[in-house]
Amino acid sequence: MIIKSANLLAVDWISNGMDIQRNADLSAHSTMRLGGKAQYLGEATSEDEVANLVSWAREHNLPAMMIGDGSNIVWRDEGYQGLIIVNRLQGREVLSEDSTSTTIKIAGGENWDEAVAWAVENGWSGIEYLSLIPGTAGAGPVQNLGAYGGELSNTLLEVEAFDTQTLSFGAILNEACGFGYRTSRFKTTDKGRFMIMAIVLKLQKSPPTPPFYESLERYFAERQIATFTPQVVRDAVIAIRSAKLPDPKFVANNGSFFTNPIISQAEYERILANYPEVKGWQFDGLVKLSAAWLVEQAGFKDVHDSETGMGTWPKQALIFVNEHARSTSDLLNFKQKIVGKVQTMFGIVLEQEPELLP
Repeated sequence: MIIKSANLLAVDWISNGMDIQRNADLSAHSTMRLGGKAQYLGEATSEDEVANLVSWAREHNLPAMMIGDGSNIVWRDEGYQGLIIVNRLQGREVLSEDSTSTTIKIAGGENWDEAVAWAVENGWSGIEYLSLIPGTAGAGPVQNLGAYGGELSNTLLEVEAFDTQTLSFGAILNEACGFGYRTSRFKTTDKGRFMIMAIVLKLQKSPPTPPFYESLERYFAERQIATFTPQVVRDAVIAIRSAKLPDPKFVANNGSFFTNPIISQAEYERILANYPEVKGWQFDGLVKLSAAWLVEQAGFKDVHDSETGMGTWPKQALIFVNEHARSTSDLLNFKQKIVGKVQTMFGIVLEQEPELLP
């Protein structure tokens, strides 16, 4: 088995023929461009390669972790004392279809937005709301990818994964994934246990129907769009995201850095009494507050912090931008400034969305 290394000069030849990079720079595997070094790093293009890499790590008494493109990862400055496996598994296929739906399988290393584009081009509905989100398909279930009123869990049937405890491949059904708002068992109770090989989704052949998410409704109304297809919704999502969010290929960022806090009705009324303009959405007796609004009210929209080298994007306060930070410590110090101010003003502790690893 050969695993292509990003730096051939740093490759060690292992006895069974694997190429594994030593002292890999983890900043190259995070769109925030920060972090220490991994003791070892290899790429896997097949399930056999995943199993062999995990076995090699076990033989050398090392932990192993799988990653995708790093769009939702913040690496600690201390790095990772173990083996990082980069998911490069490729492939998209139709498993079955009937008059109303199509069931598809997407390999974990596939670019997520390219997979969404493929589905939309075929007229399948359900994931068009998740257009232009950076990263790989295998990373989607970890945080239950969501945007513009859609969530991956709404279409996902099962996750195909490698269980590092039993060293076996298997399927985990939707109801066993522990999905919640921006979370799952892969991020919480079973963090690090499963390496996601592929996801299976059931998409609809019927077009998306109103009502849509607030910003989508406004977009359609302004343009007098009344006929909806997966492509129409995808185009709208891309236009909205492109107008306010930076491309991580060119601007170092992890997307939204905080999740929207979910609070009780009583907490909401407490905040409302002092801030009548507070932005939130009520559901099931709870209220989801706009984290962006909280950050803006705390004075951190379009901020450029010379002390840490971090900033917030001018058009979206939830986007942290690495302008000239030297370390993840700088990023976390900047984060704490915002968390502390929001907590002082509103009594709410913002939760970080990108994973801090390891």
